Amino acid sequence: MNCIVIDDEEMARAIIGQMIENSAPLKLVQEFSNAMQAIKYLNQHQVDLIFLDIHMPDFTGFDFIQTIKNPPKVILVTSDKNFAIEAFEYECIVDYLVKPITEDRFLKAVQKANAKQLTAATTANKAVAEDNANEFYINIDRRLIKIEFAAVNIVEAKGDYIHIKTEGKNYVVHSTLKKIEDKLPKDLFLKVHRSFIINTKKIIDIEDNSVLIGKDVIPVSRANRPELMKRLNLL
Repeated sequence: MNCIVIDDEEMARAIIGQMIENSAPLKLVQEFSNAMQAIKYLNQHQVDLIFLDIHMPDFTGFDFIQTIKNPPKVILVTSDKNFAIEAFEYECIVDYLVKPITEDRFLKAVQKANAKQLTAATTANKAVAEDNANEFYINIDRRLIKIEFAAVNIVEAKGDYIHIKTEGKNYVVHSTLKKIEDKLPKDLFLKVHRSFIINTKKIIDIEDNSVLIGKDVIPVSRANRPELMKRLNLL
């Protein structure tokens, strides 16, 4: 984690800097004796963690946090125990270190910051995965076009090409039905014929060995009919 130290005391900055050097997850990229210099730096650089003194001339640590947009994780460093309750009203503050700081207490604070960073990264990755679970992309004339799974009615194989029919548009892609089938969610799509995959939620009616989706009548093979019937919510 890239970090900075903001403290008006030179000795305090030196002590924290040494502890940072001894801690593998951390890299000290800059230190500041006042908050205004740090604000200018953060407007141009991104950091993961700030070691921040509460009491500084003309500008408290809390003033600093309120001034910057989207503050990174913050570990407060102070000789004053009286602000601990107020400190944890700020979501970005992960720990509160009281001077003089011991090595063990410092490492515990770093572990908290690291755990919070991993949690944030996992949450972000999960959100991306959930978004991707609702859509896929096809390459048309060197353009990537997003299609939501729910919008697809039918996927039909024609020779070396796949026809994807959606509610509003049809697309032709050089691919195989098997490759498309592997990407489609199994709870929504079903291969009903060697040339057709259908969105089972778009079925209007079923008659003999065919289904109606939109204006298209799709054949259903004898081998695939039992699975189709299992998918239906029959009364």
